[in-house]
Amino acid sequence: MEMTLDEKLQRIDALRREKNAIILAHNYQIAPIQDVADYVGDSLGLARMAQKTEKDLIVFCGVYFMAETAKILNPDKKVLIPDREAGCSLVDSITVEDLRRWKADNPDAVVVGYVNTSAEIKAELDYCCTSGNAVQIVQSIPEDKPILFLPDMFLGMYVKRMTGRRNMQIWAGECHVHAAINLEKINRAVEKYPGADLLVHPECGCSTTCMLHAAEGDIDRPTYIFSTEGMVRHAQQSGKHAFVVATEVGILHRLEKEAPEKEFHPVSDEAICEYMKMITVDKLLASLEQEIYEVNVPEEIRKKAYRSIERMVSIG
Repeated sequence: MEMTLDEKLQRIDALRREKNAIILAHNYQIAPIQDVADYVGDSLGLARMAQKTEKDLIVFCGVYFMAETAKILNPDKKVLIPDREAGCSLVDSITVEDLRRWKADNPDAVVVGYVNTSAEIKAELDYCCTSGNAVQIVQSIPEDKPILFLPDMFLGMYVKRMTGRRNMQIWAGECHVHAAINLEKINRAVEKYPGADLLVHPECGCSTTCMLHAAEGDIDRPTYIFSTEGMVRHAQQSGKHAFVVATEVGILHRLEKEAPEKEFHPVSDEAICEYMKMITVDKLLASLEQEIYEVNVPEEIRKKAYRSIERMVSIG
């Protein structure tokens, strides 16, 4: 007889204690995964949690590059991902060969890469960043140094505008989810909910289009660009009752848990990352039971990538 959802979650909890494991989940995971996780957050928060955990086993409920990042920070720990096919369209928008050619054409440039990149790419970076600390990282680089920014063109344009850097080249990559969140959809959503604040998550690639439009003044609505914790604090403390949220819809579950008396409306119901949704309760249970699928990074690549990730974790 097949176990019920509650029985599966209880079994996951028992295995977590038995194997001294920590379950990390991204904000875009399905609700039951978020509910059973030890920590739910964005890329930067998850990287910091992975770095400081004392658990023997890390089970990463997110996409593959995030589990790679956890392994880079924890070479002596076993890192599992419940589905190794959980990828990222933004990661796929640039190869390490592309980056090496770009660097060869610009030998004096400082290379800044978004966390949505492979371990091989991170090994070629000077700085890794999230959209939450990308502006701070670029500001920390001497103004006379040219910058190569990759792979998200929307985040790159936003950072370039906010920092005023003229000597910054931007790779033409995009996330398939956030590329679909356009100004028309944003304005349609805010018109539908008059009086609602527009909340934009700065630490997810899917919000960078909104960030750019907000910076350009194209949105006729109070627009707040916050980290996840900032969004939660704003929702809890604001006198407003309704909020329009411009990012992947998975974040709504956490917001509704943290501020249950408020209303949260997505800019688009179609803003769904199918890769994030590949992680299921059954896959998480199997991963813990059988300790599959282990994530490994070759040591030479890991050491090089560690430098750029360490800078990401320490700034902002």
